[in-house]
Amino acid sequence: MTNRPIIGITCFIRETVYGNWHRNAAILPSAYISAIGRVGGTPLIIPPAGNMNGILDMIDGLVVSGGPDLCPGTYNQKPEAMTKEFYPEQDQTELALISEALDRKIPFLGVCRGMQILSVLHGGDMHQHLDSTPGHEGHGGFDGVETEHGVVVSGDSLLAKLMGVDFTVNSTHHQGVSNPGSLSVSATAEHDGLIEAVERPDLEFCLGVQWHPERAGHDLLYSGLVEAARG
Repeated sequence: MTNRPIIGITCFIRETVYGNWHRNAAILPSAYISAIGRVGGTPLIIPPAGNMNGILDMIDGLVVSGGPDLCPGTYNQKPEAMTKEFYPEQDQTELALISEALDRKIPFLGVCRGMQILSVLHGGDMHQHLDSTPGHEGHGGFDGVETEHGVVVSGDSLLAKLMGVDFTVNSTHHQGVSNPGSLSVSATAEHDGLIEAVERPDLEFCLGVQWHPERAGHDLLYSGLVEAARG
């Protein structure tokens, strides 16, 4: 490991327009890459190309990025009306990658979908559409709309150590974690109590957040990951 730890970041494959081409491409918002670079890491993009566990030999930390809905089959449900875009192959790649990374105690940060799949891996469940879930209607923006709200943070959590207990997060999701399984809840939305962050206290750095820190100026989460990877 160098003094700039290598941080793997998962991406997704979608039909994309670039130049004169309209083709499938492996894509990732550049904000993740910029955030890792700013805090002293070297980003390495990991595609959903089957079993990618071998790449764990090359990285010092792992970010599972945001993206499409999880396949409801991963948490033993059937798709509801608003669960329209999901990719089981990506789910299986990421579930295996996260499981092996945590077994190796590789520092981990799950962002949005990344927090959701971390929760499902630990036996959790999902709300498939917040606007039709009693108590969470109007939770926040989704489908290209971004809103903000405050969070209530557990004072003895890793999240509080990194960010404190009083801050605002962005909201760009229509699904949410209903049950984190064996994970600890470290933050909830102050207006409706939705789970906003989870972690595994038995590991040095295993954190999932429902918001997008790379778009919220929350570089402290990425710097915490990089410092854990450096150690």
